[in-house]
Amino acid sequence: MSNHRSPFSCPLAQEVIDAHIAIEQWLGGRAEPSALELLLARFSPAFSMIGLSGTRVNRAALDTLFGQGHGKRPGLQIVVDEVDTITASPAGGVVAYRETQTDGEGHKTVRRSTAVFEREADGHIVWRHLHETPVTDR
Repeated sequence: MSNHRSPFSCPLAQEVIDAHIAIEQWLGGRAEPSALELLLARFSPAFSMIGLSGTRVNRAALDTLFGQGHGKRPGLQIVVDEVDTITASPAGGVVAYRETQTDGEGHKTVRRSTAVFEREADGHIVWRHLHETPVTDR
């Protein structure tokens, strides 16, 4: 991965990697149904997202998406690279990364994302906001 810091040297960057592993396993159907609670616990109750289409998604919509998404994308592979910790503090931080999703039929999407993280009182890191931008071939 090309970035300023190893993604494994910063807990925020590590959370990006770990969350995408969990999402890949969940949507691909390789996670147990009991994994949903742990997956959703990664996201703040105040979570918001701007998706690839420009639509704003709140935490309730995310809960529905994942709640109904188990196994809906068999063969899904997610590769995260170009991870860059833009800023980090004891309260949270911002991480940018590139994400490539390939489904079981070989359809590929690439996006550049910026994620805002908060650290809860118990030290748990949660996703507060995510903005995705599609990468198109030129």
